[in-house]
Amino acid sequence: MGGGRNDPSLTAPELPPPAGPPFPPALSAGSGGRAVGGAVPPESPVSTGGRDQGGLRWGAQPGPGALERAVGMRCGKMAAPPPPPAGTTGAWGGVRRRCQRLLYWVPVLFIFSILCWSYYAYVTQLCLLTMTNIGEKVVCLVAYHIFFMLFVWSYWKTIFTLPMNPSKEFHLSYSDKESLEREPRGESQQEVLRRAAKDLPIYTRTMSGAIRYCDRCHLVKPDRCHHCSVCDKCILKMDHHCPWVNNCVGFSNYKFFLLFLAYSLLYCLFIAATDLQYFIKFWTNGLPDTQAKFHIMFLFFAAAMFSVSLSSLFGYHCWLVSKNKSTLEVFRAPIFRHRTDKNGFSLGFSKNLRQVFGDEKKYWLLPVFSSLGDGCSFPTCLVNQDPEQASTPGGLNSTSKSENHLFPAKPLRDSQSHLLTDTPSWSETNAKAEKDKVGMSNPALTMENET
Repeated sequence: MGGGRNDPSLTAPELPPPAGPPFPPALSAGSGGRAVGGAVPPESPVSTGGRDQGGLRWGAQPGPGALERAVGMRCGKMAAPPPPPAGTTGAWGGVRRRCQRLLYWVPVLFIFSILCWSYYAYVTQLCLLTMTNIGEKVVCLVAYHIFFMLFVWSYWKTIFTLPMNPSKEFHLSYSDKESLEREPRGESQQEVLRRAAKDLPIYTRTMSGAIRYCDRCHLVKPDRCHHCSVCDKCILKMDHHCPWVNNCVGFSNYKFFLLFLAYSLLYCLFIAATDLQYFIKFWTNGLPDTQAKFHIMFLFFAAAMFSVSLSSLFGYHCWLVSKNKSTLEVFRAPIFRHRTDKNGFSLGFSKNLRQVFGDEKKYWLLPVFSSLGDGCSFPTCLVNQDPEQASTPGGLNSTSKSENHLFPAKPLRDSQSHLLTDTPSWSETNAKAEKDKVGMSNPALTMENET
């Protein structure tokens, strides 16, 4: 019985190989299983049934990469897996971006939860249940709700005011984009940027002296404009990206941010001051043993801690306003065409303050937009011009009433221009000489991308 297994007469006859070559020469990986000419030869194995030794099904049209996998199996090697379906990577990227956007709101939700708890603890537990003097209750509740309203209003405006982006005139035209991509780096690209920036009111440069160009937004950056990696866009007069408001702090909402810091500091100081006597009674066992005593204790601790951090942050930004600087400009001073000048945008304390809060003082303490300018051009205090620009061809007509300073070629808004009428804080010597030195050619426009 066992010997019949080796009997040659009992073995199955060998089947003849299928007609035609195992793989037609006209097939290729990129042809999708068809002949290059588009027709399948009738004698090719695609028109027959069965499988070849590599696992390729005959009679079915192979998909992309099937031929390579079959050849890899024949050679004893595992071929690379097929690529993921089209759209899978993009869909996963979209889900990841949505999750990141949700995570960005966690600090805002934390502040909101602290604010809601503080409202309950102060209004209900402290004022209504602990305070016994009716006059004290009324005064504390009225003052508290004023600070609370201003705090929430300014915080809301800081969060939901969209940052301003550069206007269309700073974006490269379609032809300039094509030229910039087509030309090699060097003088050709310098010429493209020179044409794009010759009529723009820009005076700051990169560290190498090149035009500040954003390769992600495809625009020439206005002065004090920077690209935010979180928002993925260029922000006018960008100060920083604040996670506590989930927004970029820039030209459009910097005043709101300052008021948010001011009113949140006053809010915390008011709570700590009015809660102090009851906090002392808590430690001297002067309060009844109720739930309110724990809210009073934690309310004082939270208000005191936030007051310390907010006072330092608010003081720092007050100093920035007095010097007309942004947080980014403190870490890296703006570079003008002649040299680096950390005080290039400072016009004096009064003018610096008006540039952020505006001229109408009745709006200074309200979170409504009243800042001067358009965010794309700013008056500068450039006393020492680049001597090389005296011989350069072309020139911009300065719109400033102060002749010894260089101002943007684009006419400033009326709210900006009148900042330049009074010049007691600027040097008034050599006015005519400085005016003659004003030139408009752009030096050393080497291509340099900044983000």
